[in-house]
Amino acid sequence: MLYTIVTGAAGFIGANLVKALNQCGVTDIIAVDHLEPADKFRNLVDCEIAEYFDKSEFMHLIEGGHFDGSIEAILHQGACSDTMETDGQYMMANNYRYSLSLLDYCLDEEVPFLYASSASVYGGGNVFEESREHEAPLNIYGYSKFLFDQVVRRRLIDANSQVAGFRYFNVYGPREQHKGRMASVAFHHFNQYRTTGKVKLFEGCDGYGNGEQRRDFVFVDDVVRVNLHFLDRGGSGIFNLGSGRAQPFNDVAVATVNACRAVEGKPVLALADMVAQGIIEYIDFPEALKGKYQSYTQADLTRLREAGYDGEFATVEEGVAQYAQARLKSDDVMVVTPA
Repeated sequence: MLYTIVTGAAGFIGANLVKALNQCGVTDIIAVDHLEPADKFRNLVDCEIAEYFDKSEFMHLIEGGHFDGSIEAILHQGACSDTMETDGQYMMANNYRYSLSLLDYCLDEEVPFLYASSASVYGGGNVFEESREHEAPLNIYGYSKFLFDQVVRRRLIDANSQVAGFRYFNVYGPREQHKGRMASVAFHHFNQYRTTGKVKLFEGCDGYGNGEQRRDFVFVDDVVRVNLHFLDRGGSGIFNLGSGRAQPFNDVAVATVNACRAVEGKPVLALADMVAQGIIEYIDFPEALKGKYQSYTQADLTRLREAGYDGEFATVEEGVAQYAQARLKSDDVMVVTPA
């Protein structure tokens, strides 16, 4: 029997990949994660898997040859994704060394290896092309992803099997509730509005107005579709995976509030109306983020398109509305309705 391995399987993107594989009829899945916090297990409750291994046990088995000849592909999503983490040793062990061990294994066994990189490798630049001269990470998280990408570039020259890395931009969507402060802004905006009737955004910085810092926000369903496209059709390289659009944080807040208001039977409001009514508030930009914050990101999708992916990506308005509606139907969502 051949197994599809998903690391970080109980995490945000990993769990969405497992669910999508199930929907494609794939259930011979080995889920790998480290269940701390344990509540991440909820992401897999509605999924079908063949086996679960803790990350440390899985690596012991990999290194011992236990899976030789029995792996269809590895979808490597496991990592520490906390961009505020300051323990460099921990970050490099989890994001760089772990990934390198799996890459070596897949190349030796000629097993397809699809992995999660990050747009954080671009740092504070304003050109988002998959090219070394545009890469200058601002934190240890970004550096751990950047360094692994450099290894992949060197190994691809002689690789006899698929290696595809995806530089995720700002992903949002279902199954991210365990991420806490590292969850998407759409997640936090939803919680804020449902509990207080307000959404808080940063004041302007880096030349941008209040809430006008712009990011490439990409819906997790689109991220999953790209991964499955490459899993099905092959293709190697490092690719940006965003929507290809830069939209302000204000757009996320407005889309979230209006999705909630629709359920409450209230009319749609424009940004100016929300600000005037105090529904959107602007707060001081945190000192801890100054010099370490990407005020603008926009994925250049040229290489992704050239590799054969022609799917459309949801706008913030489309994706956030769908996400908010899903959360409003969830049993885990508080039912407090703002006054």
